[in-house]
Amino acid sequence: MITRAHLLIDGRVQGVAYRYFAHNVAAKLGLSGWVKNLPDRRVEAVFEGSRDMVEQAIQKCSEGPAFARVTNIQVTWEERIEGLSSFEIRR
Repeated sequence: MITRAHLLIDGRVQGVAYRYFAHNVAAKLGLSGWVKNLPDRRVEAVFEGSRDMVEQAIQKCSEGPAFARVTNIQVTWEERIEGLSSFEIRR
């Protein structure tokens, strides 16, 4: 069963290759969705895929890349599935 998680990630997550990190996590786990920087210095991401793989992505995102410092991740599980076919970095 496909599920969708919408993440808002706080901390030092811009300027540290966080979006590329999230892209690589999604690729390794076979997830679709997107990631983008927000004007308030947070990162927003959506992951779609199996619940187990999405939960693994959330765990990895809480660690982040080497120079990131994640202080909080707000996760909202959503009913609406877009059926995205890939994972993209949005501007």
